[in-house]
Amino acid sequence: MDQLHLLWEYQKADMAADKMELSIKRSPTRQKLTKYRDYVVEQKNTIERIENEVAAMMDRLEALKDAIRMTDEQLHALQAKIENPADAETTRQMLGDARRFQSNLNAYEQEIKQIRKDAADREKQQLDVKMRAAKAKGEFDKLKVIYDQEAQEKGKDLEKLRAAAEEKAKPIEPEFMERYRTIKLHSVPPLAALYGDQCGGCNMSLPSAVSRKIKSGELVECETCGRLLIVP
Repeated sequence: MDQLHLLWEYQKADMAADKMELSIKRSPTRQKLTKYRDYVVEQKNTIERIENEVAAMMDRLEALKDAIRMTDEQLHALQAKIENPADAETTRQMLGDARRFQSNLNAYEQEIKQIRKDAADREKQQLDVKMRAAKAKGEFDKLKVIYDQEAQEKGKDLEKLRAAAEEKAKPIEPEFMERYRTIKLHSVPPLAALYGDQCGGCNMSLPSAVSRKIKSGELVECETCGRLLIVP
């Protein structure tokens, strides 16, 4: 058997192993497992985001408390001055400052009230997210046991198929295997049968001269799909 036909037989074994590997990756159990994993990760990210938001709220709360304390001190100092005014104009200005300080205090108090409400809402939301994440993690853990068992069983079959393919690869010269692997990067399967004057990989018709070269034993790649052509 020539090298090209040895490669053809290797391709059959290689494609069988690839098919098994793909079935493992696309198994319904694995897909469900991936969904649970992604959901758990998403919930963890949500929890982290909420924690950061609450931390920012607490920082703002401390800043507001400092602002209230400072404004309250300014207000008390101003009230003491108002009790002993220098003149009417100064009194009017101080009363305006006092109203401004009081307005700031009211605004700070309202913001603190809103922050506390928002923080409580975030904490409730965080609790709900943690509960959903824990439930999803439980489902993930149960499903992973099932998937690991499935993967182990199919993995044994895959090892047998890969071993069979490697056995068929032994008599093939390295340059042929290299060419096979290079073509496989863009076309699967890498070899295509010639049916009449047509490529069995992409179904495109080939010039008669090309067909004659292939039938005479020359190595020819399809001009359209790049597969190595063979008369099986």
